[in-house]
Amino acid sequence: MSSRAELFLGIIAVATLSTAIVQIGVLVAAGLMFRRLQKLMDRLEGELKPIIQSIQQIARDASKATTLAVAQVERIDHAMADLTQRLEKVLATIQKVVNGPLAEGAAWMGGLRAVLSLVRQFRSGRRRSRGDEEDALFI
Repeated sequence: MSSRAELFLGIIAVATLSTAIVQIGVLVAAGLMFRRLQKLMDRLEGELKPIIQSIQQIARDASKATTLAVAQVERIDHAMADLTQRLEKVLATIQKVVNGPLAEGAAWMGGLRAVLSLVRQFRSGRRRSRGDEEDALFI
């Protein structure tokens, strides 16, 4: 073999060796970085776990509060509907009690007015007729 060929083979060997060394360095650096990322993830998980549990507890409490609020609103709705129905019955009863006697009283008053009107007409007719008779006798 020629010295040139040996020189190129040496260059290829050195390049291959340097590539292998660089690849090993990259693998070692990637391994170290993976370990650091793993430690960081463990630490973040440890720090975030109480926060996540707290948020979950808050969500459960909010859900319970919402359920209780809905139940209270339904109770109030039923109570208001019942109250409205009872008030309508009471007002209808009051209207029957008041309107019945009032209408009857108004009828009595109308009848009394009619009788008084007839009596007045009768009296005024009598007075006129006496006056007419006296006028006829006055000659």
